[in-house]
Amino acid sequence: MRLKTSFFKRSTIAVAKQLLGKYLCRRVNGKVVCVRITETEAYCGTKDKACHASKGLTERTKVMFGPPGCAYVYLIYGMHHCFNVVTREVGYPEAVLVRSVEVVKMQNSIFVPNSGRGKIKMKNDNSKFKINGPGRVCKNLSIDKNLNGVDVCLSKELWIEDGGEKPPRIKQGKRIGIEYAGKWKDKLWRFSLE
Repeated sequence: MRLKTSFFKRSTIAVAKQLLGKYLCRRVNGKVVCVRITETEAYCGTKDKACHASKGLTERTKVMFGPPGCAYVYLIYGMHHCFNVVTREVGYPEAVLVRSVEVVKMQNSIFVPNSGRGKIKMKNDNSKFKINGPGRVCKNLSIDKNLNGVDVCLSKELWIEDGGEKPPRIKQGKRIGIEYAGKWKDKLWRFSLE
């Protein structure tokens, strides 16, 4: 079942935890690939110095200030895209970054992503593999700035589903790559499956 706007219009920390085990689905070349979300990070508004919104409303961050359930996709280091989902109410610029996924199900295809370390082939069977790092997630699922602002609750190209599994056990730790964020770097706002 596809997640609705009400799922994202809540506490960013709660959404970051509850996205774990859900399925990020992407239509690529007419085929649907679904990956299980295994790691997320929460970014909580203008006071959170690690959050892009801490710099205020800009052309880059305007999607974060918009409605919950929209994709916030941006480029880092001039070469890697990162996929986030906007949370909370309009005007509260918060989002959840998807850091890693596990490929678990597909429709009618052989998925051959580019992981940055060569090609990985997956046939229509029960094999699984993990994609670590937000840049690799986007590269392998063809998520780029063309999807920035897309409503994942309505899109036919990018959406998130609940597979109905029981809630997973969760580990939490510090977010990665935000040493510049002062006391905010120590927040335990990175969540992963145990």
